Formats: sequence, C-alpha cells, structure tokens
Amino acid sequence: MPLKDSELILNQDGSIYHLNLKPGDVANTIIFVGDQERVDLVTKHFDTVEFETQKREFKTQTGIYNGKRISVISTGIGTDNIDIVLNELDALFNIDFATKTIKKDLTSLNIIRIGTSGALQEDIPIDSFLISSHALDLAGTLHAYQTAAISNPDIEDAFIQQTHWDNNSAKPLVIKGSSKLIQQFKSPNTLTGLTVTANGFYGPQGRILRLPLKHPHLNDHIANFNYNGIKITNLEMETSGIYGISKLLGHNAVSLNALIANRSTGRFSNTPKQTIENLITYTLQRI
Repeated sequence: MPLKDSELILNQDGSIYHLNLKPGDVANTIIFVGDQERVDLVTKHFDTVEFETQKREFKTQTGIYNGKRISVISTGIGTDNIDIVLNELDALFNIDFATKTIKKDLTSLNIIRIGTSGALQEDIPIDSFLISSHALDLAGTLHAYQTAAISNPDIEDAFIQQTHWDNNSAKPLVIKGSSKLIQQFKSPNTLTGLTVTANGFYGPQGRILRLPLKHPHLNDHIANFNYNGIKITNLEMETSGIYGISKLLGHNAVSLNALIANRSTGRFSNTPKQTIENLITYTLQRI
C-alpha cells in the first residue's frame, strides 16, 4: 500500500523534504557531523566531490576518498534532527519514490558520527578519542518507536536506581552500537565507553548560567554510575538517536567522539579545532 503524501513528503523536484536529496545522491557509507561547516573539513581530504546540496542546516557532499564513495551530512544538533536525517536517508534507499512503497530488498547503511563531546571521568584526557560502545538516551525521542527489542533493561534499571531518576522524565534507554563498526574504528588510539545523550546543552547537561537546576546533583550521580564495571564516560546530544534509529531500521552505526572538554575537572581543550581535524583524519584512514 502506498505511503500517503503527508507521510513521505517530496519536494517539487522529487527530492526528499528536509535533506533535499534524491535516490543516488548519497553513498552507502555516510559520515555525520553536527556543524555544517565541518562538512568541508571532511571532504577537503576527498579525491573528488561529485555532488553537494544544502537545505537549512542539512548540508550534504558526496565524493570519492581512496577509491571509496562516501557522503558527509551535517545533522545539526540533537536527537530530533537525527530523527529527520536517518528516516529520510533510509527512505532514499528503501522506499520507491515513484510508487511510494517500501522496497522488497532493503539496503543497510554504514553511519559514522564524527562529533565533539565532554568527558565525565576525571582520568579521561582532554583531546582524546572515544568510541561509544553504548548510548544512554535521556532525550526521549526514541520513545516514539517500539524499542523493546533493542534496549538493555538491566543497565537502564541500574541507572534509574543509582541516579534516583525522576519518574516525570523520559525513561532512560541504553542502545548498543554496531559491533562491526566499533571493531573497525577501535585501536590503541581510542577509548571506549558508555555515552549519555542529553536533550539540551545547558540545564539538561547540568550547566548553570542564570537558571537554577531541578536536579543539581544529577551529573555527579551520572559520573558515579557503575554497572558491573561499566561507567559513563561522556555526555553529548546525538549518539543515542543515531544508535537507536539506525538499529531499528537495520543500519550499522558508530559514534566517534573528540573529547574537547572534561566536566569533572572543568577543563576545555586549548586546541579543539586541531583535535577535530585529527579525528577526521583518523576516521577517514579507517573507513
């Protein structure tokens, strides 16, 4: 049965609504960055760029790097944007735009996030690279979908108990990254850990400027969390959405974090741009 026009929205030129992309514009291997200006920082390393477009904060370039076709897309900030980007990317590969029906043979994508993050443990060095083995979702976006098959209730329940989680907040969900991609990008130059995804930058991440927090000690509880030796290493705003929606749709996803701040020590990197550039180079070399 065809999808309704209000569900799969196409622009007049046949491109999908938000991303402004048509089938064939994007490669099966896709790098996500948050900042649209970071797209060029990745593709400057490409041998060629064959396609580019931008609509709103969603900038896309597709090209060739060492003989491999790769796309780079800026997602903007937050799991709400990830929901848009991943659903529309999946549609480009797995829905027939002419008939608006789901294809019989589905394509699985490789999604690689290159992002920035803040460490929560005092012993994690500034400017290091961390691979998210799991993502702990505090944003709530994933609750729109059926997540029982991909969640990890033992870790979730331990987190709720140890942090005295507010019952009025979205229930935490823990989603595992792609084992295949984690092994591909793992090396002696990387750390691995459990990444928390928050639904904001200030209050939701425990930052106080002028507004007092409802739960001022939550970050301490998060940093002290321990489940059979598993600790929470860092805090950001996209990874759980990437892991959750990718897994539900049958795609592989990994989140690579440049740790440019340490919330425990209060330090911020002196060379954040260089750290991001180093992570970009590292990622491309292992694709």
